[in-house]
Amino acid sequence: MRRWLAVLGLVLILGTIGSLAGPRWHPELIQDQVESQTRETIIGSDVRTDPVGTYATASEDFEVDLGGVSVPARLTYPVDAGPDRPGILMMHGAGTGRATSFADQARELASAGLYVLVPAKRMDTYTVRNRNYVQMAADYMVSFDVLADWPGVDSGRTGIYGESEGAYIATVAGAAYDQVDFVVLVSAPVVQPRQQAAFAADVYLRNTGAPGALLRAIPRAVGMNIPGGGFEYADFDASPYQQRLDVPVLMVYGTDDASMPVVQGAVVMRDDLAVAGNDEFTVRYYDGANHGIRSNGDLAPGFTRDLARWTQGLPQTASAVPQVAGAEPEQRYAAAPVASPRWYADGDWVMYTLLGSLGLLVLGPALWAGARIAQRAREPIMPASLARYAAATALAALAALVMFVAYLTQVAQYALNYLRNDLVVVGGYFLVLGTGVLAAGVLYASLERTHRARAVGVWRGPGRLVWWLVHLGAVSLLIIAAYWGVFPSFV
Repeated sequence: MRRWLAVLGLVLILGTIGSLAGPRWHPELIQDQVESQTRETIIGSDVRTDPVGTYATASEDFEVDLGGVSVPARLTYPVDAGPDRPGILMMHGAGTGRATSFADQARELASAGLYVLVPAKRMDTYTVRNRNYVQMAADYMVSFDVLADWPGVDSGRTGIYGESEGAYIATVAGAAYDQVDFVVLVSAPVVQPRQQAAFAADVYLRNTGAPGALLRAIPRAVGMNIPGGGFEYADFDASPYQQRLDVPVLMVYGTDDASMPVVQGAVVMRDDLAVAGNDEFTVRYYDGANHGIRSNGDLAPGFTRDLARWTQGLPQTASAVPQVAGAEPEQRYAAAPVASPRWYADGDWVMYTLLGSLGLLVLGPALWAGARIAQRAREPIMPASLARYAAATALAALAALVMFVAYLTQVAQYALNYLRNDLVVVGGYFLVLGTGVLAAGVLYASLERTHRARAVGVWRGPGRLVWWLVHLGAVSLLIIAAYWGVFPSFV
């Protein structure tokens, strides 16, 4: 019984250390709401516009010179639609970037009489670690000018469509370049990327039924500076640009988009536009549509119809009623600033502590082997029982961390695919906790065995050093595991 109580105490100590070692996660309930005035998304106004399907469409591929770098582009346009038609430039979200993207949207919009240009994303300056939304806006504006000057396009009715991450770029362009006549923001994050990532992680984990203890990993992962640097764009603030937007804005969300703050985004945009004195703001929510405004693989019903009408009907449709329409959006928690971890769990220190712990586990056996070779001794430098316990302690600590990473990977797959499996998510977490308890038990057994050891004469100096290296590495790994939530805590 004493041994079990001791192991329980060790587990709780590790859990408490893990809980107190970093920021906690307490998202606040969202306060401001937007109310849909009607479920019908049709854009009001008496202005006459061409509906989707009016014209046959064609496309033309060409290169756009960005100054030393060229990107492919595809223009989709209406056939025999006459002069002075609206133009719209499409800006990609993260993970997309080809000139052939937005094919469905481009074809349907062109059939209503719009010229739609999709330039490929410039990739030589766009990486996982580094991206500059202001410079990306400047690059896209080269293609915008090509579109505005295209025969048949009315340069006074040419605007931008920005999807997901592209909404940041569209906002910058709309605020910084006078030639932009309107902005369409589709699945827009609006808040800073770091805040949006934490919000999305929270929603995804809650939707999978993940244990509450797992949520504390959100600020520790999302709030930290990534080892190796970069990712400065994670703190990009679009509000200064949103507060300078003085052109009509259409904002579109799908109600099944769990990754975006669909209510807060509209509220923040409304308030920021008010700073600019801009009330030409329209919001549409499409029932059952995902991040790409699709349902069952197809564009949400009415999406391109409404987009085509709003665009063609400007300026009359810029303030047409209802301002907010569609299915009622749902957002429980607010996307908010994310606390940063303390120095020892931030930036390069994350790698230093992990690699240092693993290094100690490797260095111990390496010194043991080196000592055996150098001394050419037949007798062991450490009692066999202590050697076995030391090895078991190292392997158990490593197993606890590996088990947690494997579990987190599986939960992430469920979350990103909108799946739920309580047996895996909840049962897997108890398995992780069990592995952590086992590792703590092995550590205690090793310490107890060492304390009772009487073969001091056989346990030579190198053996003591090996023992300390292995156990320090194992304890360090267990503390790291505790930091990420492997051990339960009442704090």
